[in-house]
Amino acid sequence: MANILLGPAGSGGYSESTMEGVQKLKGLGLQTLEVEFVRGVSMGIDLAKQIGAEAGRCGVPLSVHAPYFINLASKEAKKREESRKRILDSAERLHHMGGGPVVFHPAYFGGMEKEKVFQTAKDAILGMLATIKKNKWDNVQLAPETTGKHSALGSLEETIRLAKETGCSLCVDFAHIFARNYGRIDYAEILDKLKPLKLPRIHSHFSGIEYTAKGERNHLVMDHSPPFKPLAEEILKRRLDITIISESPITYMDSQRMRKVFEGLGYRF
Repeated sequence: MANILLGPAGSGGYSESTMEGVQKLKGLGLQTLEVEFVRGVSMGIDLAKQIGAEAGRCGVPLSVHAPYFINLASKEAKKREESRKRILDSAERLHHMGGGPVVFHPAYFGGMEKEKVFQTAKDAILGMLATIKKNKWDNVQLAPETTGKHSALGSLEETIRLAKETGCSLCVDFAHIFARNYGRIDYAEILDKLKPLKLPRIHSHFSGIEYTAKGERNHLVMDHSPPFKPLAEEILKRRLDITIISESPITYMDSQRMRKVFEGLGYRF
């Protein structure tokens, strides 16, 4: 039997704060929440602990999206160090919120050789994993995300390779893969490629998406491609444990729509 967790990226639209978002989530028929630090990590440790306690009480597992301003392979050492700090600051908060995946976009090519960028990002992830182990944040996983732009490190193959060579986790953004492949997606193929990692749970993002020749342009509601139902069918067929975070412009409403699709296929939350 698959174990499926659905929820929004952030609590905007139905609450005034992350704390309130955690408290109201189950009432929306949803199971999980991704805390958005995308503009910066401004949450203090004390608040993170309070949210963690409330999330535990409400039975709401959390994840975090680290800031967008990250490039682990920047040509500038200062930017590389700032990127690591933003990810580790996110990891520290999530540790106190109960743990889970810290999602981040790893790096940009910036005209550099792709293999060099990969190795630089890999070394940074290994260093951060060592810091996480040293600090005993054992409930936190680093999750580099598949990215939607061709200018960024983050194809499915590159992301899986990072996971294999560092022992980190990952985040599969199905819309990003769709955009990166110019409007083509094969869910069975993606899930087959993930299988050798033996992930205890797949962490993923879903939305509609607009794209150009350069890849992702912006996220759209679920009425747009890629289609969701074939993914839901594949998940149920494989009995996968998976978290699906909605990154559409109407995050919690599209999470509820995902729930209706699964229930229409016979799944009960």
